[in-house]
Amino acid sequence: MIQRSKRHVRNLRWWIIGLVTLGTVLNYLARSTLSVAAPTLKAELGMSTEAYSYVVLAFQLAYTVMQTVAGAILDLLGTRLGFFLFAVGWALANMAHGLASSWQGLAFFRGLLGATEAAAIPAGVKSVSEWFPANERPLATSAFQMGTSVGAIAAPPLVVFCILTWGWQSAFLITGALSLVWAVMWWVTYETPQRHTRLSPEENALIAKGQAVDAAALRPFTRGQVLRSRGFWAIAIPRFFAEPAWQTFNFFIPLYLVAVWHLDLKSIATWAWMPFVAADLGSLAAGLVPPWLMKRGASVLTSRKVTMSVGAICMIGPACIGLAGSPGVAIALFCVGGFAHQMLNGALITLCSDVFDSRAVGTASGMAGTLAWIGGMLFTLLIGQSADAYGYGPLFVALGALDIIGMAILWFLLRQRRAPPASSIPSA
Repeated sequence: MIQRSKRHVRNLRWWIIGLVTLGTVLNYLARSTLSVAAPTLKAELGMSTEAYSYVVLAFQLAYTVMQTVAGAILDLLGTRLGFFLFAVGWALANMAHGLASSWQGLAFFRGLLGATEAAAIPAGVKSVSEWFPANERPLATSAFQMGTSVGAIAAPPLVVFCILTWGWQSAFLITGALSLVWAVMWWVTYETPQRHTRLSPEENALIAKGQAVDAAALRPFTRGQVLRSRGFWAIAIPRFFAEPAWQTFNFFIPLYLVAVWHLDLKSIATWAWMPFVAADLGSLAAGLVPPWLMKRGASVLTSRKVTMSVGAICMIGPACIGLAGSPGVAIALFCVGGFAHQMLNGALITLCSDVFDSRAVGTASGMAGTLAWIGGMLFTLLIGQSADAYGYGPLFVALGALDIIGMAILWFLLRQRRAPPASSIPSA
């Protein structure tokens, strides 16, 4: 008995979310490699901004289609096996970018990367639903969501160093290899609470108690029930309007700095990571604000909606980037946008684990992600068609307006439901 207790890891659930966060970091490091390398690739492969937008669209289209598929696969295979297979896939796809000799080849490998990376957020949400009681889910979700920003922060200095030292192909090879190492770590260390040998009985009881079914919450299980749920559309439609901002920050900040402020590659490495530091703070706020509100009497759903609303209002900042008089001011406004988006997006992502049964979280999160990425894809197409002709200013105004619309839709569609009478709840 004493020997068994020594095997237990204290607060194992937080070690688990740390592993998920590291995977998210490497996922976003891989996908952010392209945006940092974009000025070099445009010169090396003879790409225009429009051609580059098609490369980005290849990633977005595959990611969009596969999010729903990935979520269903995760629910079918389980988080451990499903996430492992997708991680190996995105690692190899990213490394293959170095074989591209034209923008069409780059778009092909980019599509493979999008198809395999689509599992990251649904897998993170599913891990949170498996390992955390409801009151800790906002902070846990924020923890792995911060990985999206850390990956984007790490990309500029690492990718620029690789390009200047060994050439642009090495940047994709190294960032992909890091994901491959993580996939092995995931396979060796992850299990569900019911199967994990290092989980103590006390922590297992804490998790189980916090995951008790709330009869007042929406808990559909099948895909059809999810799609018919008002709660699903309350999450998915605001994500559709919010995602274009994050796509723009991830894929176009370096090109914006080159096109508008004529910065070189070293200057991009100096500036481009800053908005993602602010985004980490936004992720942290998304985890801390809801518990603070709940301690003051707000319901779970209200705390999420208020958090999302604060972030949406802050998106007025990046809407003013077109008025910036220097690259420093523009980056400062991008920082406001990074903070705002991750705050509102963290609240929306967490809502999936609040509203849906843990068996359906992957499916619901994946389908909501699909709709979100359709929004991002359409906005990328708009950038490719209009940025060179009309500039970036009007596009940033549109980003701010879209989040305000999403905020209004969330409040309209997601309303607290009263628990049904006990007599109306069917027995098992």
